[in-house]
Amino acid sequence: MDLREAKVTNTRRKKRRRIGRGEGSGYGKTSGRGMDGARSRSGWSQRNMTGGNIPLWRRLPKVGFTNAPFRKDYNCVNIERLAAFEANEKVTPESLKEKGIVGGHSGAGRVKVLGNGEIDRPLTVCAHKFSVSAREKIEAAGGSCEVIPGPRRPVRNRMKQKPSVAAFPGEEESV
Repeated sequence: MDLREAKVTNTRRKKRRRIGRGEGSGYGKTSGRGMDGARSRSGWSQRNMTGGNIPLWRRLPKVGFTNAPFRKDYNCVNIERLAAFEANEKVTPESLKEKGIVGGHSGAGRVKVLGNGEIDRPLTVCAHKFSVSAREKIEAAGGSCEVIPGPRRPVRNRMKQKPSVAAFPGEEESV
């Protein structure tokens, strides 16, 4: 066998189809798109096409409830991480952030203390929420738990009537 007679059996890449380069190429004139119909036109796309059916995106309902605006996110801290504080020290969300235990913007500054681990010193822990086991372990070590109240919801009295307006010009307002 001669090296000149050797043929490449498999190529690494399939050769690109050069369309619109004359009739001799086999892909001239209509460039492999056929004669008529939407497929032959420029700008045709098969997105959202499901044959003769209504597309799925039109069949599904577009309205519904999402809890995202009302959800409260918390930075979770296990009590084993509170070992970074000295005995009888007050633990607040700000002090947790200074020590690097609580991250930056996650949870919008709210802190929840969870009961994973052990605590051996009395601490005054201020947080927005406590798990039952965390509260028990902190109080068993001689510490105390203070719940930071969240912002109060505005009170709206739906029954409160607007001040009545005179029905006719010149008529006195009824109180």
